[in-house]
Amino acid sequence: MPATSVPEQEVPVTADLVAGLLADQHPDLADLALRPAAVGWDNLVFRLGGDLCVRLPRRTLAAPLLLKELEVVPAAAARLAAAGVDIGLPLPVRRGRPGRGYPWDWSVCLWADGLPALAVPARLRGAAAARLASFLVALHAPASAGAPANPFRDGGLDSIDAAVRGRLARAAARADANALARLWNGFRSAAAHQGPRRWVHGDLHPGNVLLGADGRLSAVIDFGDACAGDPAVDLACAWQLFGFRDRAAFRARLGAAYDHACWLRAAGWALHFGLIAAVTEGSDPAVAASGEDTLAELLGDFAVNGPAAGG
Repeated sequence: MPATSVPEQEVPVTADLVAGLLADQHPDLADLALRPAAVGWDNLVFRLGGDLCVRLPRRTLAAPLLLKELEVVPAAAARLAAAGVDIGLPLPVRRGRPGRGYPWDWSVCLWADGLPALAVPARLRGAAAARLASFLVALHAPASAGAPANPFRDGGLDSIDAAVRGRLARAAARADANALARLWNGFRSAAAHQGPRRWVHGDLHPGNVLLGADGRLSAVIDFGDACAGDPAVDLACAWQLFGFRDRAAFRARLGAAYDHACWLRAAGWALHFGLIAAVTEGSDPAVAASGEDTLAELLGDFAVNGPAAGG
């Protein structure tokens, strides 16, 4: 997320504070080198030695998301292992408690190596398609009865209609505004998800997909939005990550696992995410460019004949 749009940090967090928390609660890790690694929308990340990192919520709303990750990520890792899918996840290995004035639980996780796809041109991301498809098929298992809900990700397109229309109104001066509105109206007509709700990542944008030096998928991070829902929310990554040819290869890898209506809903979610990045979070050039690319890919796929024929 763009630095100028990230919510205010509610509690000061320094490397000295993190070192103190480690010394108090996990002294066997306290001698490892500690250095700042990332400032996210919800969490701060410190690299710990070569193979670990410390994740700490930076605001009250993020605290329950980290608690969710403590349960969701190990379960996801087990499903991937059972399916023979070998990619990195921010797997929690220790749980930290409030202390030294810091009010929330925190975690020590495996460090996920790789370069965010956001920093890699779309034309060079195609090598990630096969492993990403395998990741999604393994992840999208039927969700358990106690799987978490997420009001921002677990509904159908009806649940985001007001948000999309609000952003379309803000973008009314764009040359493609009418075309985008027609796309949204078409996507909204897609049949709703049928069958069991499935585990979804919920935030599979190019910043949370990490690529290795060879362009292949190396890791997926940030499971704070994971929930039981419609897998279409994750398939939106087809337009967020890939150009036409690589998207076709990605869909071919997924085969018949997802029907046409699911892909139309996925395109609707991609439109939603593209508008967020291009219209709402446009203060960061890389995020804004990613959003514009997503919208352009959607228009390229669907604008001529409409959603009924596109994709």
